[in-house]
Amino acid sequence: MGTKAKVGRKQLLLFTSVILCSLTLGRGAVYTSEPEVRVAENKPAKLSCSYSGFSSPRVEWKFTHGDITSLVCYNNKITASYENRVTFSASGITFHSVTRKDTGTYTCMVSDEGGNTYGEVTVNLIVLVPPSKPTISVPSSATIGNRAVLTCSEKDGSPPSEYFWFKDGVLMPTEPKSNRAFINSSYSLNPKTGELIFDPVSASDAGDYTCEAQNGYGSPMRSDTVHMEAAELNVGGIVAAVLVTLILLGVLIFGIWFAYSRGYFDRAKKGTSSKKVIYSQPTARSEGEFRQTSSFLV
Repeated sequence: MGTKAKVGRKQLLLFTSVILCSLTLGRGAVYTSEPEVRVAENKPAKLSCSYSGFSSPRVEWKFTHGDITSLVCYNNKITASYENRVTFSASGITFHSVTRKDTGTYTCMVSDEGGNTYGEVTVNLIVLVPPSKPTISVPSSATIGNRAVLTCSEKDGSPPSEYFWFKDGVLMPTEPKSNRAFINSSYSLNPKTGELIFDPVSASDAGDYTCEAQNGYGSPMRSDTVHMEAAELNVGGIVAAVLVTLILLGVLIFGIWFAYSRGYFDRAKKGTSSKKVIYSQPTARSEGEFRQTSSFLV
């Protein structure tokens, strides 16, 4: 209770100092009593915005999340896309029921009608959604000495979940050398992305792996357990495959040489060559016989 009272007094002092400085400088002051609002999904949420030093204030609210920007309130009125879910008042805006898509940054912008005085303040809205069951990708077998990547993710948690890995039911520390159970492992673990990288894989890395997602709201959720083997590189198999390939290549080369040496390729070439037609001029005897035959006929 004492802590809440101290926080309230600090916020009041900050609000008072902002107003006094603004009045001294002749500018309007815009202030929020709650810069960050956390609320469960499907519950109402109030985003506060107080101001002073404006003769005829015009209030606008802008929503930003990543590349998305939209206008919630324009000239003291809720826009059409929000009018069924949001209510405007001089002290802020109120969502009747928030969804996870409402998570983002809201900017309260206040100006005079003439535009001579302007001020703004931002409020971060975080819609709380518990994480869903994460999905993991674990290789069934990893080669010792090589690199292996394990991934874990879930898409529902708001704020985004952090991920923790378990091997054979034991929580894996971020630094493997800090725990005797993992001192022989060489891995890096990123709680933000859920990526677990072994580089290189060792024999002790074989085991059952489980991932847990948690975001501080609702119960942590665990994935299914997947077993990973750590196998030696099969050098004998690689050597045998190379030898078989060399033997087959040698047999092929010998077969080609043998065919050439026996003249099989020359015979095939002769068999497929086209026949030649030889023309010879008639002899003198043939010409005489031809004349005699012609006289007899006449």
